[in-house]
Amino acid sequence: MTNERIYRMAFSAVYPLLVQKAERKGRSKSEVDAVICWLTGYDDSGLQGQIIKKVDYETFFCEAPQINPDAAKISGVICGYRVEEIKEPLMQKIRWLDKLVDELAKGKPLEKVLRS
Repeated sequence: MTNERIYRMAFSAVYPLLVQKAERKGRSKSEVDAVICWLTGYDDSGLQGQIIKKVDYETFFCEAPQINPDAAKISGVICGYRVEEIKEPLMQKIRWLDKLVDELAKGKPLEKVLRS
């Protein structure tokens, strides 16, 4: 899948998949929302607004109020890529989100997932 195709995917289509991934492992939608808000700076209503507007991934991250400065601490492999080595900034943000939800689904405590 090309990066461009990923960037054009509706965040509203990806969001339920992120929630399902976490819920299958006993985590909650509110924990997924907490991870997304931590990473992007959206508050709950801002996050819901982006979902309702059906923005694409690129717009979702471009309009994010503030990417968390601690996001640079996110490391590890997701989809076969080391997230800390991804050069394309938008793809790195997308993979950071994947990695955080993955860690949540693997049972990591929320405080650790949020790098606190």
